Amino acid sequence: MDIIQELLQGIPLPRMVKIRQRFPAPQIENIAAALRQELDQPKISAKIRPGMSIAIAVGSRGLSELPALVQVTVAELKKRGARPFIIPAMGSHGGATAAGQLEVLANLGVTEATAGCPIKSSMAVDEIGRLENGLPVYMDQYARAADGIVVINRVKPHTAFRGPCESGLVKMLTIGLGKQKGAESCHAHSFKHMAENIIAMANVILAKAPVLFGIGTVENAYDQIARLIAVPAEEFIAADQQLQVEAKANMPRLLFDQIDVLIIDRIGKDISGDGMDPNITGRYPTPYASGGPAVTKIVVLDLSERTHGNANGMGTADFTTRRLVAKTDFKATYANGLTSTVVTPTHTPTVLDNDYDAIRAAVKTSNALDLKQVRLVHIQDTLHLSELYISEAMLSEALTIPGITVLSQPASMEFDQEGNIRRPLL
Repeated sequence: MDIIQELLQGIPLPRMVKIRQRFPAPQIENIAAALRQELDQPKISAKIRPGMSIAIAVGSRGLSELPALVQVTVAELKKRGARPFIIPAMGSHGGATAAGQLEVLANLGVTEATAGCPIKSSMAVDEIGRLENGLPVYMDQYARAADGIVVINRVKPHTAFRGPCESGLVKMLTIGLGKQKGAESCHAHSFKHMAENIIAMANVILAKAPVLFGIGTVENAYDQIARLIAVPAEEFIAADQQLQVEAKANMPRLLFDQIDVLIIDRIGKDISGDGMDPNITGRYPTPYASGGPAVTKIVVLDLSERTHGNANGMGTADFTTRRLVAKTDFKATYANGLTSTVVTPTHTPTVLDNDYDAIRAAVKTSNALDLKQVRLVHIQDTLHLSELYISEAMLSEALTIPGITVLSQPASMEFDQEGNIRRPLL
């Protein structure tokens, strides 16, 4: 027996109970019709003129109904005589390469065939201005050369800072359309100043680039679109701020304030910019954001397929598996840290051979007074919080929390011959 197995020998694993969490879920039923109605507003439709070349900025986030949003936008622009094309607006994502960003879009279901228009991917940018603090403001060259720019993005709380505008339309203008150099510039003075810098940069872009309008969505706790609006450039910042308030109110969460061990099946850039959303885990990469449960130890078991090896976020976990590390594209992962200047999320946690060992290690180091009564929560990822597992020690508390339904009797975790949890679990 090696030293690791010796140290983990006898660590108890709790019996687990499946539960369902319920959240308010406003939802738009007919996304295409709702978007067409928004684009029909005179303050939007009047900005589109026949013959205009219009760049549609599409990001790397896994927005609900993204292919449909893009397809309808393209069709409506064409109907009004415009010549739309898509540009990837995702900062340094996709390994900070033009080909990588095309691949990100394809994995989100956005291709020339599905969208019905060309996609122009390049990392080339122009400097279009500077802030008073000296930071340059960059713009994708294809977008700058177009007659108009349309931005599509989901609005949600950021994972590393707090401000009136966080992750949404404004951030898409400054970091998304700025490509790697723009993202690097905006992050240069740290997340401490991000809230003010993204708005200042957006004002430069709105004044100097041909931004026509933005399409913003807010999702409910089940990743369905709850709000969809089209806003002209002159209302961009105010609308982004209002949608941010709604997004925070709609977010799902773990309905437990204190957790000894949180097991997360998978992390990935398609799930969160930080692989796993700190707003859910309570584990933030900077001191400029806070909220969520108090979690003592976090275990991440694997990467999502759509992240394509980008393991950004693993560094905020305590334990992981050799399986996850073997799938990691370290260059793509490190590109995030080098661009954002926050490198903790790209660090490698303590690596164990398999799920069984990683979970036992987390329980051993959880500092629970009685390891047999450990408070353990197991989720698929931070996007899917409707159904999850809790340890038997949390059952009595769960029964008192409104919105929780118990779905199973307590049962032991099951592992296969390789020491990995038997799938499917959730």
